[in-house]
Amino acid sequence: MSIRWNNYDVANFHDELVEKCDSPRQYAQDLCVYLQGLSDNEINEFKAAADSAIHVMGITFRVYNDEEGSIDRAWPFDIVPRLIDKKEWQQIEVGLKQRVKALNMFIDDLYNDQKIIEDGVFPADLLTKSKNFLPQCKGFSPPLGVWAHICGSDLVRDNQGTVYVLEDNLRVPSGVSYMLENRLVMKRVFPEMFEKYNILPVDDYPSELYDMLAQLSPRKGIEPEIVVLTPGIYNSAYFEHAYLAQQMGAELVQGDDLFVDENDVCFMRTIDGPARVDVIYRRIDDDFLDPEAFNPESTLGVPGLMRAWKAGNIGLANAPGSGVADDKVVYAYVPEIIKYYLGEEAILPNVPTYKCQDEEERNYVLENIDQMVVKPANESGGYGMLIGPHANKHDHDEFRDLIKADPRNYVAQPMLILSTAPTLVDTEVEPRHLDLRPFILSGETVSVTTGGLTRVALRKGSTVVNSSQGGGSKDTWIVDMEAQ
Repeated sequence: MSIRWNNYDVANFHDELVEKCDSPRQYAQDLCVYLQGLSDNEINEFKAAADSAIHVMGITFRVYNDEEGSIDRAWPFDIVPRLIDKKEWQQIEVGLKQRVKALNMFIDDLYNDQKIIEDGVFPADLLTKSKNFLPQCKGFSPPLGVWAHICGSDLVRDNQGTVYVLEDNLRVPSGVSYMLENRLVMKRVFPEMFEKYNILPVDDYPSELYDMLAQLSPRKGIEPEIVVLTPGIYNSAYFEHAYLAQQMGAELVQGDDLFVDENDVCFMRTIDGPARVDVIYRRIDDDFLDPEAFNPESTLGVPGLMRAWKAGNIGLANAPGSGVADDKVVYAYVPEIIKYYLGEEAILPNVPTYKCQDEEERNYVLENIDQMVVKPANESGGYGMLIGPHANKHDHDEFRDLIKADPRNYVAQPMLILSTAPTLVDTEVEPRHLDLRPFILSGETVSVTTGGLTRVALRKGSTVVNSSQGGGSKDTWIVDMEAQ
């Protein structure tokens, strides 16, 4: 037995590899032929090889539940890669650069002149009710005018093949380590396919991240001391914190490893005495970053860190306050934000979004909630949302009450039929829905990963791709067909 593509039913979905039964897309033909030539035993051997590599490499993610507390689980991985043609990717890359450039200008404006509000493009009351706007950052502009140095924008494709930006993650975006590890696993499992295809590399990301962080150093002309600030081993993304620190040759630290002296300079405690720190890649939320400036009960952050940052003695990525644009209500205004700051139309469209703060749009959502996906403004990971077509009347009524009680906190979108890709179920392939999270680095220049983290909903019919809720991942290949 082997994979039989004539049994692979794409139904009404846009499939990333297959146009219709037994008809692979041009850039996926070699892969589909190769997979079809594998026996059941070979498929099982490749799956076992991938599982073994994940175990040996220690690739895990942490989940929490009420019964067992926190648990480290092996990274769920599907060995059938997701392919995107380089020509299409180049257009997506331009759109992502445009988007993050405008968002950084937007954040800088909000903390300074607020011209976009003065000109009536962005409502003032959205800012006053924003949970992520930090008054402590007003009147300040970080080096290069960049606030969100690392951005992870989630992309989806609908059943017509159109690519949309689903949301922007500008605070502490995670997942890039899994993108890198996925590629290492695939090179172990299918080395011959990397000879057959011209697959654009992703393994230069740690060096690009280091170079971008080094640009934030206040001490020019010397090699900067860069650290990764983690909440600790119990954080769900701790694997990534440790991985990126190791890959960059940076120190992995916790809050009590650092201190700020009376001259507003940050130091790291070492066995040889204090060592000055130039740049912090922080993986701690704003509220816990500095107990002097934010939550006084925080034991995760560094007292005085905001003083050091505003004095220009330390670089912080991402900058405190960048989350003001990481808001699903702000997301609805991104096309207008791009037009305002850049004088350009958005290259990558938003998913049509209804703002529940607007009375007319709110009434439409309340009347059609059974057909909508309702999202809170500042939740992530798929939590706190309603998928109307899959919910019952009780859930619909509950969310109607939530929206009425706090309309500013909710947006709604029509439910997209997400694209699919072949995913192994036993030794056969079945279509599963997926998304893509590329990572954009902003410093003196802007760069985008070639591809990103493809997350796949492993449960049949599900559109929830988050690993904490049963999702998995695939390696993402940007393939250059002209160089084949």
